[in-house]
Parts: sequence; C-alpha cells; structure tokens
Amino acid sequence: MNLFFKILEWQGYPMVKAINDLLSVQSLEAPSFDEWVKGQREKQFDFFKKNNAFYQSFLSRNGGDKAFFKAPILSKREVQRPLMELISTPFIGKKLFVNNTSGSSGTPFFFAKDKYAHAMTWALIRDRYRWHGIEYGKSLQARFYGIPLKGKKYYIEKIKDLIATRVRFPVFDLSEEKLWEFIERFKKLPFEYLNGYTSSLVYFAEFCIENKIVLKDICPTLKVCFPTSEMCSPQDRKIMEKGFGVRVAVEYGAAEMDVIAYEDQDGDWIVSNENVFLEIVDDNGNPVPNGQEGRIILTSLYNQAIPLYRYEVGDIGIIRPERKGKYQVLEKLIGRTNEFAILPSGRKVPALTFYYITKTLIQEQFKIKEFVIRQTGQDTYTYEYVADKELTSAVKESILEAMNTYLETGLKAKFEKRDFIERGRTGKLKQFFREF
Repeated sequence: MNLFFKILEWQGYPMVKAINDLLSVQSLEAPSFDEWVKGQREKQFDFFKKNNAFYQSFLSRNGGDKAFFKAPILSKREVQRPLMELISTPFIGKKLFVNNTSGSSGTPFFFAKDKYAHAMTWALIRDRYRWHGIEYGKSLQARFYGIPLKGKKYYIEKIKDLIATRVRFPVFDLSEEKLWEFIERFKKLPFEYLNGYTSSLVYFAEFCIENKIVLKDICPTLKVCFPTSEMCSPQDRKIMEKGFGVRVAVEYGAAEMDVIAYEDQDGDWIVSNENVFLEIVDDNGNPVPNGQEGRIILTSLYNQAIPLYRYEVGDIGIIRPERKGKYQVLEKLIGRTNEFAILPSGRKVPALTFYYITKTLIQEQFKIKEFVIRQTGQDTYTYEYVADKELTSAVKESILEAMNTYLETGLKAKFEKRDFIERGRTGKLKQFFREF
C-alpha cells in the first residue's frame, strides 16, 4: 500500500482487510456472487431491525416488519434529520467517518459510515482506478474542485492533497489568466490523470481547443480524465477528449452511499456490485425490467452506522438487459428526479435532457463557455451565459425553435449575458433552476 492508504490504516480504517475482502468477493463466480449479495442484503436488514431505532420506527410507519427484499423505500427526506437520530446503537459514541452531501439538489444531508464500510469504499476506488493504469495516492492527480478559501478547512484540504498526491486547480476562478497558469502547471508536472467537476473540466478543455493545445502533448504522462459530480453529456465527452487528448472515464457516485458505477476500458458503466445493490423501480416502487428507465434505489452492503437500505438516491437510470460477467451495467443516467422542467401542458421533462438539447445547438453555432437555464414561469426560460460576445438574433431564434420542436410549442426564451456564473460553495455548477 502507498502512503495514502497507510495513513487511512493508521487512522483506524482497516485498509488491508478491506483490500483482501474485496479481492475475495471478486473471486466469486456469478451464481456464488449473487448469493453473497443476497446474504449481505439480508444481513444488513436484520442488523438495522435489531439495532437502529430510526429504522425500526420507519418500518412500523410503512407497513411493519417485511422480508428484506420487500423493505419500504427510504427517501432522502426521511434521513434529513439530526445525525444522532440515525446512528445504530452499537456505533453510538464510536468514531465514525462523518460528512455531508453538497446540497446541490436541495438540503444537505449529514451522514456517517463505520470505518470498515469507508475502507471498503476506498478499496473499490483503488481497484477501479487500476482499470485505467492509475494508482490512487501515487499517480499525480490534477484535481478540479472547489476548496475553502481560508481557515482550518483550507489547510485540511491542502494536507489531504499532499497525502493523496494531487494538485488542486480551484474552480472558483476560471479567468483566462488563471487558465494559462493551469497550462503552465501541466507543462512542469507529470500529471497522470484529471479528476473533478464535469463543467470545470469541459471549460478548461474548451480553452485548450480554442488555443490549439492538446493537453497530452504538453504533459505526455497524462492517461485519463475522470469527470464526476455533475452530468456528462456525449458532447461534453467529445470536448474533453479533444482538448485533453486522453480517454474520458465517467464515474457515478453518491457521497452518502459509495461510488456507484465506473466506466471500464470498453466504456461500459460497471455497477459497483461488490459494495452496493442497485434496483430500478417505477413511480409506485415496483421493479421495472432491465432496459427500462426508473428511479435508482440503492442498498449499502457494508455500512451499518446508518440505515441506507433501499435508499432512493434521487436519480433516474436504466440498467442494460445483459450483464457483463457478474456485474450490472448502467446503460444510462438521466438525472435527478427533482430536477424537471414543467411545460405548460403539465408534462414533465428531465431538466438535463432539456439542457443538453439546447447546449449542443449553442456549442455548434456559437462559442458559449458556460450557461445555466432558469425556468421562471411555466412557459418562460431564461438563459444566463458566459461568452465573448452577445448571441446573435439568429442563434436565439434557433434555440427557441429547438425548444418548440423537441419540447412543446408556445415556449418563450430570454437571454442574459454574464461575465461569470456563480457556483455553489463547493464549486459545483448547477445547470437548471425552477423558480416558480
């Protein structure tokens, strides 16, 4: 193990055991693996029934004691409460990994993981990065994330960056001057991969393209780009591949749960079935056949600190009908279930689908660096965008025409040019807001 994982071990996270346990689970063939997953689900359910007062109350309020595979679905709203109310009895007073979600999709959620479960997450990350020739904690990472600007939290992040062998590229300032500084760093340091928010990586890739730079040409050690935390469209992928000159491997995760899926070398989104059980259900909570879209429901196979059992993460997705070996393959991730544009007819459209229809059109016809959409009325959408110059009337008309063609007739669009678009406190860029 490298220094990063040794430090986790010294902090009480059993990394040696986690790495060995992961290898043991991965050695199981499909039928035995499926039985193991079933056993872990049942084990988790029984544990929470006996040891978690919140989950006992939740079950009694939602149909009583059921079989583990029929447990009621747990919403994020249910668990958005003081953390101590969620902790399982054996873990009260013990040291846990405690964190919170960014709140980009609503209210932040404070969660905890027991140390073994957190070690299993890191063991999985280590394994998946190796698919792409990356040794997490040893390979030098270019990290495109936010960072606290001052105080204790700033220094904690800097220490973590040092231990994890990563160089921070703060996303709060993406001015041209700062982007040229980024380029100089890539010329001087042997980065092996990029990791960070999709929107920031795309912005940097577009800057490279505009200035006829391929990042791998000036940083030959570069191998792969891992965009995360925000949706990544096919157009985003093309831009990053062109600007960086390396493959793009998208990861999908939820901070409170685990890394849910990683792209492999073939570009297939492999579900992390060693750590999570993933289901797709309809609006009534019934399972849908593989190949059909529905709500993503997750069960942590290890974390016993809080009961994330049949937990609705807030995304919509599709599982491919055929497995890849023993693994599920995530065919498509459609976006947050609470992020919908509501059309005048009452029809709901996933906001990110709406966003990408117009994004592709804008990028084909005009040099737009970033933009967000605000639905300010049932038929009215305001585009806030960053560009060197105003959109032409023709481009505005083509966007409106696309909206009326692909979404619904009678829609209205307003356009507001900005010098910059504000991000949330973490540096994430939320692309769609419904404000009525």
